[in-house]
Amino acid sequence: MAEYSTTARHRSEALVNDYVRGVYNWMCIGLALTGVVAYWVSRTPAIRDLVFGNTFLLFALIIAELGLVVAISARVGRMSPGTATFLFVLYAALNGVTLSFIFLIYTSASIISTFFICSGTFLACSIYGWTTKKDLMSFGGFLFMGLIGIIIASIVNMFIVNDALQMIINYIGVFVFMGLTAYHTQQVKNMAMTQPADADAGVIRKGAILGALSLYLAFINLFLFLLRIFGGSRD
Repeated sequence: MAEYSTTARHRSEALVNDYVRGVYNWMCIGLALTGVVAYWVSRTPAIRDLVFGNTFLLFALIIAELGLVVAISARVGRMSPGTATFLFVLYAALNGVTLSFIFLIYTSASIISTFFICSGTFLACSIYGWTTKKDLMSFGGFLFMGLIGIIIASIVNMFIVNDALQMIINYIGVFVFMGLTAYHTQQVKNMAMTQPADADAGVIRKGAILGALSLYLAFINLFLFLLRIFGGSRD
C-alpha cells in the first residue's frame, strides 16, 4: 500500500512538473517568435508598408488575433493538441506583425532595457503568485474591472490626446498587469495541482497552451506599458 502511495505521489509530481514546464516553455516560445517576427517585419519595407499602409489589413489582423485568443480560451478542450499548438503559434506570429511598430517608434536600446525590466518584474510577480498563501482568485474580478477601465480610458484618450492622462493609464496598466501576472501564475499552479492522475500528454499540452497564453498576454501588455514609460523615442 505504501509503495502504491509513493508511486502515485511521484506520478502526481511528474504531471505537475510536466504541466508547469510546458506552460513556461510555450510562453517563452511565443515571446521569442513574436520578437523575431516583429523585428523582421520592421526591417522589411515591403511587408511593413503593406501592414501599416493599409488600415483595413491592420484592423483585420487585430480582429484575427482577438478571434484566436477567444478560440483558444473557449474551445481548447475540444481541440486536438496539434490544433491548439498551431493556433497559439499563429497568434504569437500575428502579434509580432502588429507589434513591429515598436521598432519604428522606440530606440533598440530602450526596447532591450525595457524588456529586461519587464522580465524582472514579471519574474518577481510570478514567484509571488506561486508562493503566496493568499488566495488571489478573489482579486480576479477587481483586476478585470481595472483592465476594462484601462481600455475605456485608452479609447477616450485616442480622441482627446492628453499626455498626462496617457501617463496615468500607463502606470495603472503596469500595476494591473503585475496583478494579473501573479493571478494567472496562481491559476496555473492550481490547474497543475488538479491535473487528473490519468491525464495523457495531449491533455497536459492543451492545458499548458492555455496557461502559456494567459501568461504571454500578461507579459506582452506589461512590456508595452513599461515601454511607454521608459522607452526612448527615435525622434
